[in-house]
Amino acid sequence: MEQYTQHTSAEHSPVARLDLGAAPQPLKELAAQGLSVWLDDLNRPMIREGRLAELVRSGGVVGVTTNPSIFAKALSEAADYDEQVRQLAAEGVDVDEAVFRLTTTDVAEACDLLRPVWEATDGQDGRVSIEVDPRLAADTAGTVEMAQRLWDTIDRPNLLIKIPATVQGLPAITEVISRGISVNVTLIFSLDRYRGVMNAYLTGLEQAREKGVDLAPIHSVASFFVSRVDSEVDARLEAIGTDEARALRSRAGLANARLAYQAFDEVFSTPRWATLADDGANLQRPLWASTSVKDESLPDTLYVTGLVAPNTVNTMPTATLEATADHGEVTGDTVQGTYAESAAVLDGLEAQGISYLDVVETLETEGVKKFADAWDGLLASVQEQLDKAKG
Repeated sequence: MEQYTQHTSAEHSPVARLDLGAAPQPLKELAAQGLSVWLDDLNRPMIREGRLAELVRSGGVVGVTTNPSIFAKALSEAADYDEQVRQLAAEGVDVDEAVFRLTTTDVAEACDLLRPVWEATDGQDGRVSIEVDPRLAADTAGTVEMAQRLWDTIDRPNLLIKIPATVQGLPAITEVISRGISVNVTLIFSLDRYRGVMNAYLTGLEQAREKGVDLAPIHSVASFFVSRVDSEVDARLEAIGTDEARALRSRAGLANARLAYQAFDEVFSTPRWATLADDGANLQRPLWASTSVKDESLPDTLYVTGLVAPNTVNTMPTATLEATADHGEVTGDTVQGTYAESAAVLDGLEAQGISYLDVVETLETEGVKKFADAWDGLLASVQEQLDKAKG
């Protein structure tokens, strides 16, 4: 029980002890509850023109996440990449190598910018995430190889390598963790898969310990997606069309995430975890991803203020961050104590004929495809730029 008390108390979270200076009050209140605010966006102008530094200095941002869609948008819109593209074209590199170098350059610079936060929070925050090629989602060995290459190339202690939580991704997570590489596990939709992710992390730590690897520098977050669950479920509820079905609209995302936190409580209260913690291991914190509302009728801070709990991360797109800073109402912990109500929501969906298993499997398949499609678009855009640079 002592271990449980420690990890679910905000006062033990380094982010709660950070001096956030001029950060907006709602973001300070989130930090006081033990929730770390990360920005789900990154591009070269943001880094080099000082906008990211300003968000860190006075905006309450203590980490950054990226994904293929973010990189695709950045590289297609910003002229800041032109010089490096010309250099790469002159070297005659292929498009995959060009994308690798362009994206790792941005992430390395962002890691350097956030290094002081990493130092102030004992390595918990100040993190920047970069994803393995999403086309490798079903390739365990390929994922491990690329994760190692990204880790070695960027060579920053505050880096996180994003690995999708596919069936093939789980053993990759274990192997990468066992090598001492910090991981952001992404595209988690189901409670069962989330338990598999936590087991993969603990197994990786155990293997690292057996190899003599220091556990203290290894960090991980588990990115549990929220709003996409509501988008999928709500469409099915509307198709049913009854009052009982509509009464469940926009409740599944929060319920699912809150039950994930319950699972986190359980796993990181076990003797297995306590033994690893005694050897210097760090919690694998839940990270709430996909936190922008897709239904404009919903409050724009719903997936922030509804998921406040100790030792969590919320990664927000710029618009969600700005909305939270402007009018987010933080009322304390909104997760612990909600488990019975959350389970009732999922039970209610099953009673309406909506299969939880089918929903989460659909979302994972779509999520992998969306990221792979974005990566293909990124490759096409960079190839066009390389061809143009070659004249």
